[in-house]
Amino acid sequence: MTDTVAQICTLLAPFNSNGTVLSASTDISSDLNIDSVTVMDFVMEVEDHFDIEIPLNILSETRTVADLARVVEARRKKE
Repeated sequence: MTDTVAQICTLLAPFNSNGTVLSASTDISSDLNIDSVTVMDFVMEVEDHFDIEIPLNILSETRTVADLARVVEARRKKE
């Protein structure tokens, strides 16, 4: 999962306008102070990068980078 977290942090970097140190515990929305539209842009980047689809109902329960990494890994196993 460490590799997935690292890849997500790399994808998240362009959305990190306030210079927050990115880690597994980073709260994507509140720590980075980004709105829901920007979060959706980021999620589309993640979906393209990992070649997966993340359903909105799962996304609503995803707060941190580690949460998203778990979702990505679970979706990669399914597809």
